[in-house]
Amino acid sequence: MARMSHWFGMAVLSASLVGCVSQEKYNAMKMDRDQLAERLGTSDGQIQSLQAERDAYKNQLNSVLAGGSNQQALVSNLTQQLGNLQSQYDTLNRQYEDALGKMGTAVALPQPVTDALNQFARENPDLVDFDSARGIVKFKSDITFSSGSAILTPRAADAITRFASILNSAAASGYELQVAGHTDNTRVLQESTIKAGHKDNWYLSAHRAISVSEAMQKDGVSPARLAVMGYADQHPIADNNTTAGKAQNRRVEVLILPTRAQASGFASRSTSTPRNTSRARKPVTPDFNKDGVGSNPNARTDSGPVLNK
Repeated sequence: MARMSHWFGMAVLSASLVGCVSQEKYNAMKMDRDQLAERLGTSDGQIQSLQAERDAYKNQLNSVLAGGSNQQALVSNLTQQLGNLQSQYDTLNRQYEDALGKMGTAVALPQPVTDALNQFARENPDLVDFDSARGIVKFKSDITFSSGSAILTPRAADAITRFASILNSAAASGYELQVAGHTDNTRVLQESTIKAGHKDNWYLSAHRAISVSEAMQKDGVSPARLAVMGYADQHPIADNNTTAGKAQNRRVEVLILPTRAQASGFASRSTSTPRNTSRARKPVTPDFNKDGVGSNPNARTDSGPVLNK
């Protein structure tokens, strides 16, 4: 009996030991599981963070790509506009060259117009030349403008009023007109000239052509008949190595084309402001250097017309 009791106690003790080992393993396994769950949660959070970062980069990339498309579209649009402007310029340039090249082969202007323009040139020999063979009225810049300026002198403004009356006569009122400014090859250097907006010979030649065109419009010439161009020093008619040659090259030419103006004719800038002829202005003795101030105390530095894009 005693031996049975001892055996039973040992069995109970063995069972107790087995139970304790199983609990420890369970606790260890539970700890491992908890650690794995924690690591899994951490990894999941990192994955979500990386996904968010990936999406942010993807959105930025899409924005850049979209912006690139917009920029490309803008560049394409500007390139097309530039091409259109170049085409228009080329067309005007060809017409100008054609008009210059036709010489005597061009359709002659009506005799009353030719006679009136010849008389106009005889009345203003130091201001105007008239080439009847090509229908070109040439205003000499040294008399038409003050040095380095695109503002018409009072005498030139009065002469253009007379010129406009001839162009508006019944015999000439239908013809198209091209106003082309030219300079010599001396660079624009005077600060006052540059500040007035005439940055170089291109600006100066264009601004002077615009001034003549606007004066003609104020005197009733329809803008639908007009085209305006500036050629700087690219079309000399005399030697730029001499003082006399430079003076001849500084000019504004008005070509009377042997074509009739259409409804869609060339347009220049128009203005509705009438010329104020009642204000007395002191005549200006011009310098014979288009850009030099020289000794002329009356040389004006008015800004003149400014090209608008």
